[in-house]
Amino acid sequence: MPDTTPPPPPPPPLPPLPALDVQADRLIGLGVPELAGLTAEEVRSFAAEAAGEAGGSLLAVHPGALPASVLAPLLRHAGQPGFVVTDMPDVDLFAPTAVELPDGPLYLVDGVDRGDRMSNWSPDEALPALTAEGRTPLLLTEGMHWVLQTPDVLVRNHCFMTIGSRLRKANGSWDARTPAIWISNGTGRDGRARRDAPKVGWCWWNNRHTWLGFASTTGRRPAV
Repeated sequence: MPDTTPPPPPPPPLPPLPALDVQADRLIGLGVPELAGLTAEEVRSFAAEAAGEAGGSLLAVHPGALPASVLAPLLRHAGQPGFVVTDMPDVDLFAPTAVELPDGPLYLVDGVDRGDRMSNWSPDEALPALTAEGRTPLLLTEGMHWVLQTPDVLVRNHCFMTIGSRLRKANGSWDARTPAIWISNGTGRDGRARRDAPKVGWCWWNNRHTWLGFASTTGRRPAV
């Protein structure tokens, strides 16, 4: 059903991504290499190899090496750590769908966009539109890496879905839940202590929300 909430005011411009060497240092400082079975030198070397050609790209770790449940507590917004909603214990089973990832534990995501123009669209409406534009939706872990590097990409009333990750049920049909990242209001099961925290949750495939766009990319690639 359509979300009848009045549309929010226009968001501020998206913050630029840091240089790749800065992104690498950010991951290293958070202990990401150890969590993903990598070394700090491997992350720095990857960033250095790509630095000459990857202006504005996002450095991402393959979800097979660093799942969403491990990434979530590393996110920050307004000083609050991120979390996964309690009714998504299977978050790591949401896998890349119709998306080819480069081989290896590290790769680049180009031309990331929050998809604000598609706010109040359903995932079912947004996916073909993105495809027609030559874009593919972000994976949940890619969206989390984006927030990790530029926390200000999360703006209250201007957050995003990551419909490149979906869950196939045992009977072969798609789970109707669709991953998204937004800012907790500290209500309900979130708890007051989590107000303003980055929230990894879900919305229904056919529902619309005025406060959620559809994050996407122009493509993914290895360093060279």
